[in-house]
Amino acid sequence: MTRLHSLSKLRVPLGGQEIELQQVDFEAGGMSLLRTRIREASRFTIFDIDPATAQQWGEALLAWARAQPRD
Repeated sequence: MTRLHSLSKLRVPLGGQEIELQQVDFEAGGMSLLRTRIREASRFTIFDIDPATAQQWGEALLAWARAQPRD
């Protein structure tokens, strides 16, 4: 059995997708994973990533966001 802990929920203003980040903990133990759930109307994209990949992805997102012009 796995336990899910909701970390964050976002709505994309252009397109209306819903993004939810969850921590996935396995009852048997081991490494926790970060689950990303993207909902577009009735379609879901779900994937789980390890902490190292989450850090790399997060840093890439922040670098991109910081490079964008601000209003």
